[in-house]
Amino acid sequence: MEAKSKQRMTRPMYAPRRGAPDASAQTHALGDFTADRRLLMLVAMALVVGAGGALGAWALLKLIALASNLIWLGKASAATMSFSAVRPSAWMVAAPAIGGLVIGLMARFGSEKIRGHGIPEAIEAILIGGSRMSAKVAVLKPLSSAVAIGSGGPFGAEGPIIMTGGALGSLFAQLFHLSAAERKTLLVAGAAAGMTGVFGTPVAAVLLAVELLLFEWKPRSFLPVVAAVIVSIACRPFLIGSGPLFPATFSPDLTTWGLLLCVGVGLVAGLQSSLLTVLLYAAEDLFPRLKLHWMWWPAIGGVAVGLGGLVDPNALGVGYDVIRHLLQGTVPTGEAERLLLVKAAIWIVALASGTSGGVLAPLLILGGALGAIEGHWLPGGTGYWALIGMASMLSGTMRAPLTAALFAVELTGQFDVLLPVMAASGAAYGVTVLLMKRSILTEKIARRGLHITREYSVDPFQLMRVREVMIEQVESLPASMLIDQAVDFFTAQAPRHKSYPVVDAQGVAVGMAPRAEILRWMTEGAHEGQTLGEMVSDASMVRARPDEQVGRLAERMVERDVGRVPVVDDRGRLVGLVTRKDLLRVHSRQKAQENERQAMFRPGRPQTA
Repeated sequence: MEAKSKQRMTRPMYAPRRGAPDASAQTHALGDFTADRRLLMLVAMALVVGAGGALGAWALLKLIALASNLIWLGKASAATMSFSAVRPSAWMVAAPAIGGLVIGLMARFGSEKIRGHGIPEAIEAILIGGSRMSAKVAVLKPLSSAVAIGSGGPFGAEGPIIMTGGALGSLFAQLFHLSAAERKTLLVAGAAAGMTGVFGTPVAAVLLAVELLLFEWKPRSFLPVVAAVIVSIACRPFLIGSGPLFPATFSPDLTTWGLLLCVGVGLVAGLQSSLLTVLLYAAEDLFPRLKLHWMWWPAIGGVAVGLGGLVDPNALGVGYDVIRHLLQGTVPTGEAERLLLVKAAIWIVALASGTSGGVLAPLLILGGALGAIEGHWLPGGTGYWALIGMASMLSGTMRAPLTAALFAVELTGQFDVLLPVMAASGAAYGVTVLLMKRSILTEKIARRGLHITREYSVDPFQLMRVREVMIEQVESLPASMLIDQAVDFFTAQAPRHKSYPVVDAQGVAVGMAPRAEILRWMTEGAHEGQTLGEMVSDASMVRARPDEQVGRLAERMVERDVGRVPVVDDRGRLVGLVTRKDLLRVHSRQKAQENERQAMFRPGRPQTA
């Protein structure tokens, strides 16, 4: 019996994981990136997803055209239809209302996730849904969007195709044994491929993935997205067509001062974006006050759409022909003003009602209309300023300045205007981030209780080393201390830590002595004459090195469920200690670096070396 008890007492207190790498080996194995051979597998899978995204884009555009022709012209055709040819009538009010009712029924009895413009739903699936999307969404989202846009809804096809392409990528990923992060990569690859198929903007699609959907910048996610986008743009000429979607030529002949005008237009667009976002969510707050089930809300929004169509039919539908006319500079000021007011009103009400449709095309029209109005008083032509307004509006509303700038120039094929477009996009972005805490894409998610931060930065855990956070003055116990003395030490009235490093006469750390284990030995007995050095296990101790990455150490502490880790030098001698509390202080140190301000150089003051 005594032998068994002694055997229990001498077992290692922390069983080491078999094959666990040494701290120094982990430090030397660190690299700039964490990619491995599974990256090649994801790239290969992304090629399939890219083709699926292109096919999904083609199918969605054909569905929208078919629905438009059936509803307004009474014929089965997949040819593009312009709402400028539709005559005002009672049907102009009834059709959007009926379309809204159909969408409400599809959402209630099919999937509620088809409501809205798609990007917030994709973000939510990535962040809290394990990047799992259902087959229902892949089928119902394009159908509901085709009904909404085809019946006159003032929406674009980009939000639905992002949701549909993402669903296709997610469904394909779910056929294989992949992690949530890998499923996210294929979901975003499908979304970017779908956007590329609709607009023919591969670079902007990649940037959209980085700025809005991936929430990381890693080769594991970036390269598969690029592969999917390349496949989609390669398939596009055979499915949809080649060349820019809105080809245009600009020759503003502006010198450096023209950039200041671009910044001014961007600032105004930022104010426009902020106002529309506030009005949108104010309208969305009104619908729950109606004593009606949300299924009926899209029909009410459809009535508002129809009434707006009676004022200006050009405000209905996806409006690609309107965007083209704005960029060509052929929209008179009066028509641009009417388009701006009517499009904004019906878009806000319809989107707030929970119908299905995208926001990029409406934002292009709203920003382009305001830019065209401003262009009547600015040099360079109204088409040029319409483009500047479009990019600024996208940047300010979506908080994605790089995506907006590249999206605008890829749509038109005019890469020589990238610098003024970037200046305006940056100005609009600056206005909205200062005026509003959240964007039109994240406000809805925040209202569901999920906070999203869009500021990407280096993780301090990956940047800092153990020597920067460790305690140098460490309390330790000698290996020669008897177990009885250790019991007396831990049962004394003085405050004690939960565990202490055990060191030999040379200062080498030979183990950790946890209070719980010492007290257990006291109750079990059979420890008379034994020392701490004989009882603790050197092999089971988690060690850290001063030059080790804090993030790696934190991972090992979680894996081994330890709260205090000795820091040792190359000879194993104790030089410091890291606790959980020290790890929690890492972020506070980073915050202090951002908030503590001091002038490092002042004229007239002698400088120290």
